[in-house]
Amino acid sequence: QVQLVESGGGLVQAGGSLRLSCEASGSIFSINRMGWYRQVPGKQRDMVATITSFGITNYADSVKGRFTISRDNAKNTVYLQMNNLKPEDTAVYYCRLVRYDDTYWGQGTQVTVSS
Repeated sequence: QVQLVESGGGLVQAGGSLRLSCEASGSIFSINRMGWYRQVPGKQRDMVATITSFGITNYADSVKGRFTISRDNAKNTVYLQMNNLKPEDTAVYYCRLVRYDDTYWGQGTQVTVSS
């Protein structure tokens, strides 16, 4: 059993920054893949950024150069530093952990960017 808890969401003006955190607990095991996804009402949930246990990262084209994903394996925590935020970044951001064929999701944290 794995639990994921996100934090750090909020309301910011365009051009501002936020840092999201996701702490994992339970039967995690060291080798896994974690990431951030986001969803807007009426649309599908899309990948924002992912990172493996060894630090290999992947980003959506829309956030490259603005967002940075990182992780602290000792704390089982993944972070998403979001800079130069745009109104189109407004969404609920979800943390995800994948190990073998098992996928776990957090409850999400709201990010709202005003114009």
